[in-house]
Parts: sequence; structure tokens; C-alpha cells
Amino acid sequence: MDASIIVYLIVISILLSFTPSTAEPLAPAFFVIGDSSVDSGTNNFLGTFARADHPPYGRDFDTHQPTGRFSNGRIPVDFLALRLGLPFVPSYLGQNGAVEDMIHGVNYASAGAGIIASSGSELGQHISFTQQIQQFTDTFQQFILTMGEDNATTLISNSILYISIGINDYIHYYLLNVSNVNNLYLPWHFNQFLASSLRRELKNLYNLNVRKIVVMGLAPIGCAPHYLWEYGTDNGECVEQINDMAIEFNFLMRHIVEKLAEELRDANIIFCDVYEGSMDILKNHDQYGFNITSEACCGFGKYKGWFMCLSPEMACSNASNYIWWDQFHPTDTVNAILADNIWNGQHTKMCYPMHLQDMVIQKAK
Repeated sequence: MDASIIVYLIVISILLSFTPSTAEPLAPAFFVIGDSSVDSGTNNFLGTFARADHPPYGRDFDTHQPTGRFSNGRIPVDFLALRLGLPFVPSYLGQNGAVEDMIHGVNYASAGAGIIASSGSELGQHISFTQQIQQFTDTFQQFILTMGEDNATTLISNSILYISIGINDYIHYYLLNVSNVNNLYLPWHFNQFLASSLRRELKNLYNLNVRKIVVMGLAPIGCAPHYLWEYGTDNGECVEQINDMAIEFNFLMRHIVEKLAEELRDANIIFCDVYEGSMDILKNHDQYGFNITSEACCGFGKYKGWFMCLSPEMACSNASNYIWWDQFHPTDTVNAILADNIWNGQHTKMCYPMHLQDMVIQKAK
């Protein structure tokens, strides 16, 4: 397909997503657990260096203001919420706890969080993976007290739970060799530990009557500007030893999700391999309309990867030409493409055994 046509289709997809849906929502609510890839403002309320509550973050968002999202605009769950016919999901710490504010979903994600509770702790406060699940449990309990157990259970079992976590266990734990972890675990064994821990929490969520879960894999973090700078790559080549860990983790998690689907017959669990979707964008960047693939739009140092995005003066003028927004996070244009793939595989298949659209209309492929 001609490159200009592909770019045109992406733009049309983004523009259409700005139009609010008047149809009945495809799910009653959308709940989000994760890290900075999906944090919609949790860390604004915490004492941490991992904050995106200042310009130029949010400059291309609907309000053109920083919201706490680690992007120039929308994050993937924003695009998916609109696909589901739901409003953007508010952060758990950003609302007053009233059930009417949470009835369409809550975002518990916190930048710096990992599967291991202490991952990212050198940045300051964050809400860990297990703490986020406890917050979700508390929300469910509030629903039960307000609407009764049967109605609350029906709402939760028909809602979508989206999980995007794990990358900080590499960035802020394994690759930093916290607690001498490199000498205690080979990458494969560390991956097994993380995957088995995530499996346990998925079963705990199932026991809370969650029945529709989207589990996101790891992105090719070895291609992030920070590691291009740190490892001193000359021509923007990805750091393969880091990417190999992401590939292994995704392989394990896809297998675990397949086995859980066999075990938990009344559950729908999707695994989405963000590595596959992201590498398709990196390899075919011309077709997607990206001119700059290794340097971040905003940052400092070679590849803009040495230091995080702190001020508008550090940012490029047009983020849509860039794959990377800052040293670790993609631009909202990339987020839109990945969301399209999660929804229906529009650009490339990366979700198994079905897409989110298939899940909500109960038509597994």
C-alpha cells in the first residue's frame, strides 16, 4: 500500500476517535492497572521524580494542558476508552471516591510501578502493582455497598481490565542490578519470576469476578533513546541484549495467558505483544509517516536520551514526525497506532487469541 494512503488512514482514525460515541457503550466500565505507559495522573499526587504534570507534556492533548500522562497527547487507554464508547478513565487519586465518578472505570496506574514492589523506588513514591489491585478491590467493595453484590459483580464481570506493567522491573531493577539481582538471576530466570508473579495476580483478579482482561507485553525498550545514549550506539541501532529480555518475557506471558484461558473457561484473557506492534512501526516508519526513529522529541543529550523532558524549550516542534516523545515513552501518534492494533489489528496483528473488539462483542476468532 502507498505510504501516503497509510498515513491518511492513520490520521482519519485519530480524527474519528475525537467524535464522542452516542451508541450504547460496548462495556459498562474500563479499569486500568499499570505503569507510566498508562498513568493518567496518579503520580501528580505523589512525592516522586516520575511526574508528567508540567509542560510540554500534554501539549497535544485535548485540553493542551499537562495531565500527568507521559506523552505529548493521549495514551493508548484513552483511544481504547473512546472505542468502547466510554469517557477517558480518571485516575484513582484524582477523584473523590464517589461511586458515580468511578462507575465507568478507574485508572490505578502509577509511573515507576513494576511487578516487583520495590521497582522504581529510587524515583520516589509510586503505587505498586499489588497496591493497585488492592485499590481495585476497594472500588469493587464500594460498588457492592452502593448497588448490591449482584449488580456490582455483573458490572465487574462485564467490564474490561487492562494491565500494562513489567518494564520498570528491567529499567529500575534488573538493569540497575538492584540487590545484586544480575548475579542471582539469569535473564531467563528473572523473566520466569516476573511472569509467574503476574500469573498469580491474574488469578487473584479472576477470584474478584474479573472476566475480561487485556494483558500488555513489553515494548522494545532496547530501542528507547535512553538506552541508545547509555550504550553509546552510533547509528540508532537497538540494544539487542535488552530487547531479548522483552522478547522472552512476552513469550512466557503469551504461553501463560493461553494456559489460563484453558483453566479459567468463563474468562476472556487477551495477550498483546507490544514488541511486535512497536517493531513493525520502527521497521516500517516511512509507511507510517515517521521521519525520526531513534531521537526523542523532548529531552537532552545524544538521542535526547540522557535526561528527561523538563521544559517546552527542550521539545521538537512537531511530535507527529517522531516515534519517541521522551527518553522512554512514545508519541501519541504511536499510541494511536498501538491502540488500533489492540482494538482490531488494523495495522498489524499483535493480540492473541483475539482483539479487544472481538472480546466485547463475544466473537473470538
